Parts: sequence; structure tokens; C-alpha cells
Amino acid sequence: MSVPTLQAAYAALANNDPSVLFGAMAPDIQWHQAQGNPLADRNPYVGAQAVGEGVFGRLLAAIDDFTAVPDRFVDGGNDVVVLGHYGGTMKRSGAKLDALFCHVYRFEGDRIVSFQQFTDSAQWARLMP
Repeated sequence: MSVPTLQAAYAALANNDPSVLFGAMAPDIQWHQAQGNPLADRNPYVGAQAVGEGVFGRLLAAIDDFTAVPDRFVDGGNDVVVLGHYGGTMKRSGAKLDALFCHVYRFEGDRIVSFQQFTDSAQWARLMP
């Protein structure tokens, strides 16, 4: 159930609809941005509201046409790994974001209880100080 949930969530995100992802989050989700990423300054984000405001709100404020495109889903039961790449254009500088990612989700039942991002933090820090 967890891989189809994430496949649906990424498909919805591609259409600027975060509701599937947020609907799958446990109320007390622990969300961690990659170390060195400017958005890691508030780690861990606890709860959907903190994730929405602290991560997604800041991404949309800083990046035009932001994308997180999955290339592969690895089903580990309660743990699902998503490999893919980020894209977009920085509003402040016009620089292009082009970074690989690895997202690790942990599920309990049908709810996401934790998220860990791995990405090119040096690129993020350079583009989004």
C-alpha cells in the first residue's frame, strides 16, 4: 500500500496538488531535510503544518516551476525509498536547480511517520542561501 500511496503523491505534486502527500502523513510526522540544506534549519519538522509552512511554503516562495520527479520506488515494506531529481528556477537569481534526491519514508500502517531527504546540499546552499 505504501508504494502506490507515494506514486499517487508524486503524481499529484507534479500537478501542484500536495493533498495526497499531506493526507498520508501521520499527525506527528518527523520530517528531516538533508544536512547542509538551507531548509534543514528547522529539523525536525513535526506535523503536516510545520512541513507545509517550513518546507513547501519556503520552496514555492524561492523556486519557480519546482519539481520533484521520481525515477524509482524501492519497496522495503514499512520503509520506501524514492530516487529521483529536483528541478526548478530560483526566483532570486534565475539559476537552475538540478539535483538528485533520495527520499526515505517510513510507514506505520497507511501513514507516513517519518521522512529523510538526501540530496546535493552544496547546490541547495549555493542557490538558496
